[in-house]
Amino acid sequence: MGYVETEDGVEIYYKDWGPKDAPVIFFHHGWPLSADDWDAQLMFFLGEGFRVVAADRRGHGRSEQVWDGHDMDHYADDTAAVVKHLAVEGAIHVGHSTGGGVVVRYITRHPEDKVAKGVLISAVPPLMVKAKDNPDGLEKSVFDDFQKNTKENRSQFFTDVPSGPFYNFDKKGVKSEEPLIHNWWRQGMMGSAKAHYDGIVAFSQTDFREEMKGITIPMLVMHGEDDQVVPFEISGKKSAELLQNCVLKTYPGFPHGMPTTEAETINKDLLEFIRS
Repeated sequence: MGYVETEDGVEIYYKDWGPKDAPVIFFHHGWPLSADDWDAQLMFFLGEGFRVVAADRRGHGRSEQVWDGHDMDHYADDTAAVVKHLAVEGAIHVGHSTGGGVVVRYITRHPEDKVAKGVLISAVPPLMVKAKDNPDGLEKSVFDDFQKNTKENRSQFFTDVPSGPFYNFDKKGVKSEEPLIHNWWRQGMMGSAKAHYDGIVAFSQTDFREEMKGITIPMLVMHGEDDQVVPFEISGKKSAELLQNCVLKTYPGFPHGMPTTEAETINKDLLEFIRS
């Protein structure tokens, strides 16, 4: 564990576990969480002989709470700073939710790093918000409400999201798990309200469509068919159609937060893709 300073002077926190000569997997977390959200994956892949790296995005977790730069370009550049510092070029990059957008932008913005493979899990690309040329997207009012709730009562909002749609605990027959809700709240409240507020625009309005068409490395898209936060039809399905070299895996009934609640299945399928 340690910190690296980016080119614009921001301290980014990272975890770097495992043998230095082992193959590297770099994990990118979702909004508004931290590298801790990958606990189930970090421990699993350590046991499979990998070196695992995960960073807190600027303004999230233990990284510096700067007021600006909360956009996909800066997120990708911050990733590049960690990659260069640790000399982990050519890694496999795995992103959940907003982190999937960071994976796409890092691959396309930093071609000097020949990323081996990429994985998008419940990820926000290609474009979440509704537009004239994206009629299936979610109404902007959805994300305006996210910002309003983050600004006015973040603690309550960061209880409501994991208690409900993030893990599908609001669905009939799904048993709520209080420790997961508390851990989600803990991670969110560690970060900056300003970073979280701005990050909603980053994950909802960034258009990845054109750049995704040019990605040629092997990609895996994993998405729950019952994802209430980032619906499969507007995200995972369309991402798989845009990517040139893609494997799509869908999961009936799985929620947005499936890397945590369905870790056994997700880890198995991730491992199969990584070793293929």
